[in-house]
Formats: sequence, C-alpha cells, structure tokens
Amino acid sequence: MLLNVKEESVKIYNTTMDYVVFGKGMKPLVIIPGLSLKRVKGAGYSLAYMYKIFAQDYRVYIFDRKEAVTEEYNVREIAEDTAYAMKELGISKSHMFGVSQGGMIAQYLAIDYPELVEKLVLGVTLSRQNETVKNAIETWIEFAENKDLEGFIEDMLFKMYSPSYMKKYRMLIPLMLQMSKNVDLNRFTILAKSCLTCNTYEELHKIKCPVLVIGGKLDKVVTGEASEEIAEKLQCEIYMYEELGHAAYEEARDFNERIYGFFQKS
Repeated sequence: MLLNVKEESVKIYNTTMDYVVFGKGMKPLVIIPGLSLKRVKGAGYSLAYMYKIFAQDYRVYIFDRKEAVTEEYNVREIAEDTAYAMKELGISKSHMFGVSQGGMIAQYLAIDYPELVEKLVLGVTLSRQNETVKNAIETWIEFAENKDLEGFIEDMLFKMYSPSYMKKYRMLIPLMLQMSKNVDLNRFTILAKSCLTCNTYEELHKIKCPVLVIGGKLDKVVTGEASEEIAEKLQCEIYMYEELGHAAYEEARDFNERIYGFFQKS
C-alpha cells in the first residue's frame, strides 16, 4: 500500500520547502500538519503509515514550512509559500486537510487560492484568536526561549492529550526529550508566534468549496468553540469529539476515516 514514499524539497524563492509524497492514486491530497518540534524531513514513512488510508486513492503531499523563516513570518505568508510550492509541483483542485496551525494555513489557501482547493477538512483549528490559544502559545514560546525542553514537552502533552492517553504514554517523555535535543528552537519560536497572526473569521465567506470541520470539545489549545464557530460561519458539516481535545487527530481511531469519507462523497 505505501508505495513510492519519497522525501523531497521544492525551491521557494531563495530557499526550499520539504515535503513527503506517497500513494498511487491520481487525485492530489495535500496535508498541512500543525506546529511541531518535529520536521517532515526524516518522518516520511511514519507519516505515510499515519495516513495510509489515503494511499490507494490519492497522491498524498505533506508539506513542511519553508526552510528559511524570519521574524514577523505570518500564517498568510506561510499559505502563500505553500501555494507557490503546490503550483511548482503542478498541484491544483486538491483535496486538502489542515490540522491545528495547518488548518489556519489551509483556510488562507482556500480564501486566496480557491483554484488549489476542491474540498477542505479543518481539524482542531481556529479562525481568530482567543485567550486560550494565546496563553498556550505564549507559554510554549517562553519554554523554547528558555531552552526548557522538558517543561515544554510536559506542558504540550498536558494541553493536547486526554488524561487517559497521558497516563498510558507519560513514560515516553524521556525518549521525546532525547529525540528533541537538536531541534531548532528559534525556528519553532518564529512559527509559534505566527499562529497568533491567524484572523480569517471575517473572510470565511470567501471559502466556496465543501468543508468539514472536526474538533475536540475539550481542546485546551484552540478550544472546541473555535471549531464550532468556523462551522457556524461556513454553515458546513462538523463533527466534535466530546471526550477528546487538541490531539483528537491522533487519539481518535476514526479521525482519518471521517476525512476519507467526506472526501469520497460526490
């Protein structure tokens, strides 16, 4: 099933953007992941496994942010760079899934480049700022600036995952610390700050393609209400996980099945 998993890069002006591509279908599926210490490069096979349900019917592209990022980089600019990469690769009329910060980017893509997005799924994301996301992002930035990886990882896990998941996997924190030793914390800080620039709410009416919103009712990062207000504004389909939070996309076994089912509807 997981044929032709490749890690590639595309030139973006004077820098590059990494992406993973896999699957043997003809239809393009663009996945834009959320803010993370981890990079797409080096994670090709794990990402392909995570999204294996799409491999039969789609040619799947998972885009990172561009390599060279500078202060004041905002979400709309990330969307512009992603659009540039898609056009360079000949991708248009894609099915698109954006999660968390990736969902913010995906909204701007659907608003500013409607020719690139045929159907859209927005997972655990927001269209405008609220105190919960400001507190979460500012806390993570503080940990990163202080180079306190242990504090960051513990806080991130607490905010993203359900108590039952935390109880089960808390012993992995030392491994996560070991794997995160060489991450670029300055890059992470710039991208984290960009989350606080998302403000699509008053432009959501410009999104004309079919949209599915998926959220977690107990989301401690962007809030469940943020997902609900996007769906209300768009008058689109929505599914909320009542007992899950921001990491519903990892915890809910049927999360990708819901996305697949939405994309396959005529």
